[in-house]
Amino acid sequence: MRALIVYESMFGNTAVVAEAIADGLRPSCEVELCPIADAVNRPPPQVDLLIVGGPTHAFGLSRLATRQDAAHRTQTSIETEIGIREWLDAALPIPTPRRAAAFGTKVARPPWLPGSAAKGIGKRLRALGYQLAAAPADFHVTAMTGPLAPGERDRATAWATQLATTHPDLPKTAQ
Repeated sequence: MRALIVYESMFGNTAVVAEAIADGLRPSCEVELCPIADAVNRPPPQVDLLIVGGPTHAFGLSRLATRQDAAHRTQTSIETEIGIREWLDAALPIPTPRRAAAFGTKVARPPWLPGSAAKGIGKRLRALGYQLAAAPADFHVTAMTGPLAPGERDRATAWATQLATTHPDLPKTAQ
């Protein structure tokens, strides 16, 4: 089985979760990690499992303004022109069902804080014709810039291990 993980990361936390997900998939999948800046110029993914993730900004998927704000909060170079929202909105519907999964990072406290990039990603993936292999998953950070909350990297790996074994009845891509 082949899996592609496309992710957007501002402060490195979503990238760490993407790597943990890759670790959980590797025993049963060929896995490729793809930052959003690299995904933009690629053809549509022809994989058995597409996993898409991004940080929660202003209660949902990042926008140009929220990415620009994030860029001012770090010394690291951040892709501000395109994010997961724009990438998915520009994607064409798929002709046959494929499995997909959505994940996001969000601040753990306060626990009542609404919003989830994962839920927005999941909604867009379903609209494109993907079947979600699991409910969208949020992984928590301790503050806006991180780090991940204790145990979240392990939880992401475990989540991915479960993804590798769900919905085996969907068609596989040509090997």
